[in-house]
Amino acid sequence: MAMASLVYFRKIAESAESVEYLFGFDTDDPPHRLLMDTKSRRSRPIDGEIDYAFLKASRKINALYEETSTWPDHGMSAS
Repeated sequence: MAMASLVYFRKIAESAESVEYLFGFDTDDPPHRLLMDTKSRRSRPIDGEIDYAFLKASRKINALYEETSTWPDHGMSAS
């Protein structure tokens, strides 16, 4: 049986060049950070590796941006 996977994210900084997010599997876990380039819409991890949680958060942030043309303040990706 497959388990559900939730990744939460929250915007903590924004400039003309980039948007920084905290993200993680659980609101109680120590979060990780990612930086999204506002021009290329490419993300990179600030404090870790490119892993499953990073990819889920990055894809969801980009999907929400695609829908609204604004960087989301917070959200989650569920699968």
